Order: sequence, then C-alpha cells, then structure tokens
Amino acid sequence: MKSHVKALVVGGGAVGTSIAYHLARAGWEDVMLLERDELTSGSTWHAAGLLPLFNMSYATTHIHKYSVEFYKSLEAETGLNAGFSIVGNLRMAQTQERMDEYMLYASTAETAGVPYEWLTPAQIKERWPLVMTDDLKGAIFHPTDGYINPADVTMAMAKGARQRGVMIERKWQVDGYEWTGSEWKVTVTKMGEKGGNLVPTEETAVITAEHVVTATGNHAQRTAKLLGIKIPAIPVEHQFIVTEPDPALLEYRKNGGAEHPVLRDADAKWYVREERGGWILGPYELGAPARFQYGVPDSFRADLFPLDLERIEEEYMSMIHRLPTSETVGLKDDFNGPICYTPDGNPLIGPAPGLRNMWLAEGFSFGITAAGGTGYYLAQMMVEGEAEIDMASLDPKRYADWQTVDWAVAKNEEAYEHVFILHHPDEERPAARPLRTSPAYDRQKAKGAQFGCVNGWERPNYYAPMGFDDHASRSFRRGAWWQYAVEEARAIRETVGLIDATAFAKHTVKGPGATAFLDRFTCNKLPKVGRINLTYALTSAGTTRTEYTIVRNAENDYYLVSAGAWAAYDEDYLVKAAEDFMAETGQMVIVQDVTTQWGVFAIAGPNARDVLQKLIRDAEPETALSNKRFPWLSAKRIELGMVPVNAIRVAYTGELGWELHHPIEMQNHLWDKLVEAGEEFGLKLVGARAQNWLRQEKSYRAFGNELGRDATPAEADLPRFIDLSKEFFGKDAMVEKGIRAKCCTLLIDGPEDADPWGREALYLEGRKVGRLTSGGYSVAFGKSIGMGYVEPELAVPGTKLKVKMFDQLWDAEITVDSPYDPKNATIRKDI
Repeated sequence: MKSHVKALVVGGGAVGTSIAYHLARAGWEDVMLLERDELTSGSTWHAAGLLPLFNMSYATTHIHKYSVEFYKSLEAETGLNAGFSIVGNLRMAQTQERMDEYMLYASTAETAGVPYEWLTPAQIKERWPLVMTDDLKGAIFHPTDGYINPADVTMAMAKGARQRGVMIERKWQVDGYEWTGSEWKVTVTKMGEKGGNLVPTEETAVITAEHVVTATGNHAQRTAKLLGIKIPAIPVEHQFIVTEPDPALLEYRKNGGAEHPVLRDADAKWYVREERGGWILGPYELGAPARFQYGVPDSFRADLFPLDLERIEEEYMSMIHRLPTSETVGLKDDFNGPICYTPDGNPLIGPAPGLRNMWLAEGFSFGITAAGGTGYYLAQMMVEGEAEIDMASLDPKRYADWQTVDWAVAKNEEAYEHVFILHHPDEERPAARPLRTSPAYDRQKAKGAQFGCVNGWERPNYYAPMGFDDHASRSFRRGAWWQYAVEEARAIRETVGLIDATAFAKHTVKGPGATAFLDRFTCNKLPKVGRINLTYALTSAGTTRTEYTIVRNAENDYYLVSAGAWAAYDEDYLVKAAEDFMAETGQMVIVQDVTTQWGVFAIAGPNARDVLQKLIRDAEPETALSNKRFPWLSAKRIELGMVPVNAIRVAYTGELGWELHHPIEMQNHLWDKLVEAGEEFGLKLVGARAQNWLRQEKSYRAFGNELGRDATPAEADLPRFIDLSKEFFGKDAMVEKGIRAKCCTLLIDGPEDADPWGREALYLEGRKVGRLTSGGYSVAFGKSIGMGYVEPELAVPGTKLKVKMFDQLWDAEITVDSPYDPKNATIRKDI
C-alpha cells in the first residue's frame, strides 16, 4: 500500500467508488480508495437500486441525470454489465394538487434537459393493465429512468477506477486525521475478522494525502468525531419487501407485456417494481426511527434490522389496492437497513467546514442515483476549482455548529417521512421548531406571524389573522397566505412596513490588514468611512461565491452583512481567505462572527422617516434623517429612545428605508417603540414573502437564486459593482469567461391563480432559451414577476418570451432593470 497519494477516498460504496473513478478520469494520478470492510458492504448492498430523476433541486436534478447517462456507458468501458433496466419511472397522482407538483417539477426537469411524458389514467391502464387507475388523475413518466443492480454498478465503477490507476485497498479503517499545514496524515488500521465481527488488528500505517474525501455513509458520525466537525448525516431505517411471484404478472409477461416501470404512488407513500416475477414494495412510512446517531457498532457489518410490518401495514394495503393481483401473493424476502439522511434530504457534497483539502460526500438517501453525478461534479470542484453547475445548495456548510445530534435526528426522521409528502414551494417543515428565536418572536407570534425557518432562525414569512392555518394554506398556486403578502407589499409601497431581518449573517473584519484584504477579497470599490457598498467575493473560477453589504466604520474596521441562510458558508470562506492573506502578507486581519450579538429591523416605505423621527434622540431631530445629514448608502450610529442603533440607509425593498442594527438584548424595547410610533403612519408588519416580491420589482439579485457559483457578477449584469481597475481574486477567470448567459427581469402574464416560483423554463418560438431563478407577484404592476437567465442577446428590454407554468406557455416580457422606480427617486426621497 502506498504511503503518499494525491487524493485519498475513504469509503467503498457506490459514492466512494464513483469519486475515485472520476478523479482519475479528470487526470489525477495517485488516487487511493480505502474501505474498512468489503466494497458495497454499507447501505449499497441492500439498496433497491432505483434511479429516480424526479427532484425539485436544480443541482440534484443534474446529478441524477448525469448518473443515469453515465451508468449506461460503463459496460462498454469495463466489460461489466451493471444490470441497468431502462423500464422508465411512472409517478402517479391521486389528486390535482399532486399533478400541480409534477407540473412544477416538469419545469425544473426541462431546465436540466430531463425528458418526461404525461399520461392519463386510461393511457396508464392501456400500457400496464395490472395497475388499478380508477382513482388516479394522471402521471408523469420518465422513459429513460429505471433501476440498476447497486453491487454491480459499484463493481463496474471500481473496475473502471482501477483501469485508470486507482488503488483500492480493502479492510483498512481510518482511525485519525491530522492536518500538517500542507497535507493530511491519515492513520489507518488493518481490519480482521473474529467471530463474524470486524475487528482491528495490530497492523497500522500512516498515509499522507494532499486531499481527502470522506464517503463513509452510515459511519458519518464517526467521521465527524475524527475530524472535529459536525455532519448532520444520520441513518434512518428503511424497509422494503419482496413478494413471491405473482401469477397474473407472470401471465402478463408471458403474453408479451412489457416490464412495468418503477411505479410510484406518492399519495400512498411507496414505490414498487418488478422482481423475478414478483414485486418489490418500498414504503416511506411515518415513524421510521433514526439509528446510529452516535456511531455504528463494530459488530454491525452487512447487517439488517428486524422487520416491522405493522409500521408499513397501511402502505402494504395500498399496494394491494393499486395492484389487486398482489393480494394473494406471499412474502418472499424482507429488508430493513440503515439509509443515511440529512435534515433536508439532500446530500452533503463539498469542502468540509473549517478544514483545508478535506471534502465531504455524505448523507445520501438516494445514493445509487446520486453516486455517478456526485463523483463527476465533486471531481470538477477538486480538480478545476468549481463545478459547471452551482453546488452551493448541497454544500455541507449549509448547516452550522449550532446543530446537535438531537436536532439532526428529528429533522432526518422528518426528511424520511417527507419523501412522498407534497413538496410545496412554500413548504415549512415543523420538526425541531422553534429552536433559534429572536427576542421579538413571541411578540410577532401574538400578531399572527407565520414563521419560516432560515438557518434554524424563526423568521416571519407573513402575518395572518389569529387562528390561520399556514399548513392548510400551502399550494402550488396562490395559497390563502397570498392575500396577506399582497397587503404587506402594498404597505411598503404606500405607507410603511417593519421587517425582522435578525437572521442576517454579520461579521466584523478589523486589523491593520483589513482594508488590503477586503480590497483583494471583493470585486467592488471599498466604501469610504461612514458609507456602505454592495460587493461580491468570487470563486477561483470567477463566479459569485458570496454577496456582502460592507459598512466601513473606520479606516480598518468593517461590518459585513450577508444572507442569513448562508451564514456558516460565508464565514468559512471569509475566514479561510483571511488566513491565506495573512500567511502571504504578514498583515493581521481579525474576523469575528457577531450574528447573535445584533438584531436587525428593516423599516421601509414613504412614511419610514416619519416613524423614526418620533424616536430619534438628536439636537435637531427634524433634520437628523435628511439626505444632507444621513444620505442614501451611508451608516450612522443613532439613538432611538433608549436603544443605541447602527443604522444603515438601505432597503432591500427599494423604498425609502433603514436597516436598524441593534443590541439583540434590547430588541423587544425597540420593537415596541417602533410599533407604537408607527401606528399613526399606517405601519404594517411585513414578512419575507412580500419582501421577496418587492426586491424583484427592483431587480435586486439574491444569493442562491440569481447569484451563485455557476455565473459571474458580470453575467448577473452587475457591472456597477465590479471595479476592473483593481486586482481582486477571481478577476482574470471572470473576464475570460465572458457573458455566457445574462440575468434579467421579466413581467409575466401568467395564470390568474398562480405565480412562478423561480424554477420555470423560458422559451422563444418553441426553443428553450433560459430559466427563471426567482418568481412572485408584483403589486406595482399587478401581474407576475420573475428574474432569471437567458441567452445574452435576448436580455434586452422588450424581448417577448414564454414561460412554462402548469404545462402551458404564458407570455413574458423582459423589462428594464429595476422596473419599479428605475431612477431610485423613492429611495433618495428627502424631507
């Protein structure tokens, strides 16, 4: 076994072997894979091998699509048949709302080039007469989908990896990681067997590696402890059963009937596929428990848990309802094994938090489907610096250090039982909530706040009358909450609104090297003292890594505000970049996370100044908030009643307004004073959904939507925030990329009862030319609005396109940037 490698992959399941294969295919030599037992001995061996393309995530859809295409090519390369049965995937719907979900998903599929067909109940029955269709509304069918043998595809990827020079070593367990400053020292132990158990021997070794990738599956908690980090990947029990041969199915096939596709009855919470003349049923039932939250016992190898048939009785009976001939068929086999989950059901793929050259590929609940694409896109990140798609939504740092084992258990069990729950775009899952609350939470709740969850923080989405049922109001169209968001958005435009923005991430950057560091770290000019700037930190590929609002308090004293959902993600990049700068220049830079020290209220609207003037303590309160004394895009320390406030004259809604950054322990006092002062000026409490609509009327880009690691700030059409006269990280790569697609704002004449969600495909004369990244409703224009990317030559005002919604094409027109108040007259409004 070699003692030094360029990349060490830890874990020999489908995901690990794919990563090793793709690193070698990308040109890296000296790649080694370690497996503590045998290849496929984790969850891979008992996986059902399904390849569901259906996914609401843009990144995950691309990953699944690549896997399906890649697996079809393996036999030609390796000579091994992976057992890929291309039978298609049929997702049935019992309700119109489920069909609405499929139609929203179909738009996402189109943006990624995933083929699909619509089938009526009659067409389903005609193709597959054993399926009972009387209570179905229809189905979406993926003809290129199917299932594969998990062990065979893993062995095929392993052979392909070996052919490309990868060393695969079995029966070696990693027992320690140590970063030396330039590489990893990995302590490993040879494993043996005793009484059927896997046990360590006295043989040990140390492998040094420039890069390490962990793909340890059910052992993720052990990996987290060895690395000193948190990984919210914890297995949940998943059962599936195999029936004896079904005589009716055998007869159907004998008479020339085509193999059934993988059947998914989402409303019944199961999948079914053929297996040797019988059926495999895989339910996603309520009450499946998490396992191994503190680590996998040494005695657990390729083992299973006892079957709990009572827990899946409802799903079993619904299979009999859907396939009546299965009622008299006996059970042949059963499986109940651990499948790793994460709190949102999507895997953790990317750099480990706080560590250098350590990459995670953990938490795969659909590991066979995702393995091929994970290897491909992770190899791109490692070898080229970035993947061709934005992988931020799968980044491990979307979770932070505040999460605990108990929290992850609750959320992972919830994610399991939500596999087939209707995935409304306005979905808010309840488990482990509330947990992180700002002091004003109880006051907001008493006012009818309906909360969303951002990085664990409870944040008002909108306010409704007491007793309103947020869950019942969710829809793929305009839910019952929509009218309240309209009223809130209108208040911002016409009177004044108050928004809780405490969830913003906040950091201070200070020290003798702070200015030089931030000047290189970001692409815009740094603000003068007392002023603010919006700016972007880039990746090595020149794309947008993160967005910051920078407030300059003093010559080398800065306050950075970024998106609350990306707090740990932003901090990790900021801290590592500062460390690199100090190592290179010797100049001291001190970065501190102050998120939980400061609350934030945003007050905006034509009457915002009037409200604050009632509270401000100043020698000349009538002019304290004037343009002369407090101009737009400036920051000042003021006093509002008894509360010292760092006020920033900026508003994400595009109206006259301020962000009021205040000591969080004084939040309730400030809240009460603002609400009281605002009463005579028509102040309304406003949530995040109305704010999201309003920012689109101003064409304000949002990170994770318009801004991400697959587009440069230039492609986001933000030249005013790019200073090409200076040198900054990623500049050359950004310039070299040019403009491959361009961001724009569109006004949309859509359905009367629905708005786009920001996942829809855009068309010109029947040709797909782009996609939406945001969507909603515009109170200023009385119609739907959206933002997205199109081919550069089309991104000019007046271009007429079509947007796909509910399987129909609707008129859309590209409008000017900032269609509401393009000259910013309302923002600059003076006394």
